[in-house]
Amino acid sequence: MHIPWCVRKCPYCDFNSHAAPDALNEPAYVDALLSDLAVERRLTGQRSLHSIFIGGGTPSLFSAHSIGALLNGIQRHYDFANEIEITLEANPGTFEQEKFNGFRSAGINRLSIGIQSFNDAALQRLGRIHSAGEALNAINTARRAGFENLNLDLMFALPEQTLAEALHDVNTACALDVQHISHYQLTLEPNTLFYSQPPPLPDSELMWDMQEACQQVLTDAGFSQYEVSAWSRQRPSAHNLNYWQFGDYLGIGAGAHGKLGEPAQARIQRRWKRRQPQDYIAHAASGDALSGESVISDEQLVFEFMMNALRLPEGVDTALFEQRTGLTLAQLEAACAAIDRELLTIDDQRIRTTALGFRFLNDVLGKLL
Repeated sequence: MHIPWCVRKCPYCDFNSHAAPDALNEPAYVDALLSDLAVERRLTGQRSLHSIFIGGGTPSLFSAHSIGALLNGIQRHYDFANEIEITLEANPGTFEQEKFNGFRSAGINRLSIGIQSFNDAALQRLGRIHSAGEALNAINTARRAGFENLNLDLMFALPEQTLAEALHDVNTACALDVQHISHYQLTLEPNTLFYSQPPPLPDSELMWDMQEACQQVLTDAGFSQYEVSAWSRQRPSAHNLNYWQFGDYLGIGAGAHGKLGEPAQARIQRRWKRRQPQDYIAHAASGDALSGESVISDEQLVFEFMMNALRLPEGVDTALFEQRTGLTLAQLEAACAAIDRELLTIDDQRIRTTALGFRFLNDVLGKLL
């Protein structure tokens, strides 16, 4: 579920996000989301929901009342699986105790907090609206509201960042006793301010040193790397794992993308929605939120499955490839024939990179294109 507004657009962000107007018409957007969901519901048979991720933008700009209305509306369309994971993305500058008490009461049971750094100068260079103190306060606010399952987003290789500063961020996060940390490198994406006006970034050697040193800190603190940029203390994200295991998902909201499969017919379809929020709102009520759809070709299907599955250090069960794509293992092996077996292994049990292949994942995937 995509809520596309932020207080201010960050210069590195390439997501479909927009500066929020002075007054957000929350009821109109919630109605649009639920109308969109009603259309998608017809495509999914009797399936139940195992996870919901409300992302953005900054969904925590919305009131607890609106988030509660959204979750109640979703439950009118779908049964919720036992122990469903329901995540809300939140930025520290939007935390208010009463609001987050309301989010918890509404049914949100996991928060993903966009910290990015605990260094005030780094946050200013990133164009963030919060301070390090506000980040720490946000975590305390979340705990007081009853949230036990917290993810912190952290970036490294920030403009002018030193190795010591990168390590300080990770050490601070680890000391906060959270269950999950997303730790990823800042990249300059097209159509962002940082891409057109690049800031001074650490060189490639320093970036590598940061990655290795921070990963050692995370490991020593009891975190396990279950995906390229995801670290968990025995509580990985069910929603993220569904992506990496090439599961189906609905994309609801302005600019959202979804994937639905009919593996028995080897037919996997992508669907995406109108990007501009007002255009999306105007058309969703009439069941016309869809912007486009396409069927993924067999060749692209192999690549997309591997692009996701190989992000997991442990890989996936071999049987999952046929179950999720409708293709045969022979088709996968043929597509991977050019990949050095020192980088990738495929057998009757698992599809996975070697330790060396995991370090050079882009090179492995490049041979599938």
